[in-house]
Amino acid sequence: MITEHLVSRRGLLGLWGGTVLAAGVLSSTQAWAGPAVARVGDRALTIEFDSALNSRLISSLSGQAVTLTEFGASETVTLEGDKVVDRFFFADQRQEAVSDRHGAGVRHLVRGVSAEGLEKTVSLTFYDRYPGFPLMKVDWRLTRGEPLKIASYRVGAHTLKSSRGGFWSWSGSTHADRRDWVQPVGEDFDQPNFMGMNASDYGSGTPVADVWRPDAGIAVGHIELTPKLVSLPIIASPAGASVALQEARVVTLNVGESISSLDAFVTVHRRDYYATLDAYRRVMADRGMAAPKAPDGSYEAIWCAWGYDRNFTVAEVEGTYAKVKDMGFTWAVLDDGWQTNEGDWALDPRKFRTEADMVAFVTAIRAAGLKPKLWLAPLAVDPGSDLLHDHTDMLLLDENGAVQDVTWWNAFYLCPAYQPTKDYTQKLIHKIIGEWGYEGLKLDGQHMNGVAPCHNPAHNHSHPEESVEKLQDFWKMVYDTAIAANPNAVVEFCPCGTSYAFHNLPYTNQVPSSDPLSSWQVRLKGKSLKALMGRDAAYAGDHVELSDGGNDFASSVGIGAVISTKFTWPEEGRGPDANFRLTPEREVVWRKWTEIYNDRMLPKGQYLGELYDIGFDKPEAHAIEKDGRLYYGFYASEWNGEVELRGLAENTSYRLTDYFNGVDLGTATANAARIPARFDKFLLIEAVPTQGVQA
Repeated sequence: MITEHLVSRRGLLGLWGGTVLAAGVLSSTQAWAGPAVARVGDRALTIEFDSALNSRLISSLSGQAVTLTEFGASETVTLEGDKVVDRFFFADQRQEAVSDRHGAGVRHLVRGVSAEGLEKTVSLTFYDRYPGFPLMKVDWRLTRGEPLKIASYRVGAHTLKSSRGGFWSWSGSTHADRRDWVQPVGEDFDQPNFMGMNASDYGSGTPVADVWRPDAGIAVGHIELTPKLVSLPIIASPAGASVALQEARVVTLNVGESISSLDAFVTVHRRDYYATLDAYRRVMADRGMAAPKAPDGSYEAIWCAWGYDRNFTVAEVEGTYAKVKDMGFTWAVLDDGWQTNEGDWALDPRKFRTEADMVAFVTAIRAAGLKPKLWLAPLAVDPGSDLLHDHTDMLLLDENGAVQDVTWWNAFYLCPAYQPTKDYTQKLIHKIIGEWGYEGLKLDGQHMNGVAPCHNPAHNHSHPEESVEKLQDFWKMVYDTAIAANPNAVVEFCPCGTSYAFHNLPYTNQVPSSDPLSSWQVRLKGKSLKALMGRDAAYAGDHVELSDGGNDFASSVGIGAVISTKFTWPEEGRGPDANFRLTPEREVVWRKWTEIYNDRMLPKGQYLGELYDIGFDKPEAHAIEKDGRLYYGFYASEWNGEVELRGLAENTSYRLTDYFNGVDLGTATANAARIPARFDKFLLIEAVPTQGVQA
């Protein structure tokens, strides 16, 4: 099921300030705006409210107060018939000290009442350890008058003013075209960022929307512990770039009744979106949602047999092991094609006649000095499978009783919130890890990221969205089952081409770039997932053959990603685009990169995503700290100019080396951190502290 976003572009422009914004002249002179009557904030962010409870954001992150947004109707309610209640006459303000799972802070409550008698109370809690990142909740209570038929609400709606330097954006939504998560915001940019299904098997994501200009950015998102079917639109207008959180909430309020928004946040930041996602990750960890610590195996270099396609033979796969080991890779992944179909997961008798054959196959991988991992696509069932024939009760159905398609395999969705689906999958996971002896799982498919509401009457759901909210419980079961069978199991989660659903990330210990369309996607996804999972997250660049030129290891190594390949040897692989054979020329290149990777193991370092802006900084730059050394990756089609080495310690001299080419680049200090550089595609620098320098 595809749910359309709440309103049209024209409607959203109207919500952000009526005809004034649509005309591009939004300012504090708009009819209902006036001087600030209430002010809340901390050392990083001040939020001011005028007499109609419009609000604006003022950042102090640069050391001086900078007004980022004009007064606007930031928290509103839309009634049946599209009437927007956006003016709430200021009543009072109060504050209270708080101390909870997020630490110590101050909660501010600002209250106003509309002409219809709808009372709005905005709660903004500023915590000491999250400067500039207040948690927000809004309550609307009908105090008098006739019942109000509510259709939707929005919170955190702000327009970042233009600085004439342009805007970039980060969106956490998923789309069938597998678009970039990071995009420039052109004059016609309009992305609804609906967090449900945007195609039959593309949906969900991370509920955050961020826009920034060269000097500052703003973001909004929710911090609920389960996915919600909200929209986080980013829209360009002559006034700037706008964000908001919107939720359809159809309810009739009688006098004395109220509705509440989701738990949300609004924030300001410098440079790109990294600071937003990093703070979001830490807030969610306070609430019990955090990615697990990755075992050492999650960082080891990966070879996958997918170069041989589904029609592989056991002999050709096994014939590659010696070369895989010799080249410095550790994992051997058996991909799609070992099974008869998705759903039954029975062994293809052309490859494995019995389960003893599969066990022997796993034993052969270990005998070659490699680690075995098996591909699997849970929650998909093929037409013609025994499982579908015998258990149609497991299907996820829409409101019309129709199945939900999984397009890649021409399969159907199973419902993750239905206990028989979970029981069936749990037995399969235990067999793969506990009986066949695999040490890892490659969970694969865009359908895994999100599901539609389920209306199957056999499931007795309390509400159709139970399937959406309990998808993460399904992945927890899969992860827990694998770890119970092997505490060091690597559980790779690869929701092909989607924007990772944050609520699934606590149940995986390895994430790839998931079928990147470019090297740019490898790098931007790496930055994003290091923010969402932790600075040392086991993020993999996916098969290098998917990168620009089919050989761009630099875009993985330089950002601290695990390297991966699907080369075939000694013969060519299969498929319409097969060009995977490890030729003598490729072998030289592949071997050099595996040696660099294994020697430094940069994914185990601390990714310093706050140092560079992936949108505005040229050349594009990334930094990692490991064992007291700093590693820099610079990227451009070609570059001839200076690069800046940010993050160097004060009073310390660093010896610089181009560690791919083995070239001495001289020295640098924090006060002399810019060096001349000329390169094509990439420059990788290792900065080793040598001695203190005179202050």
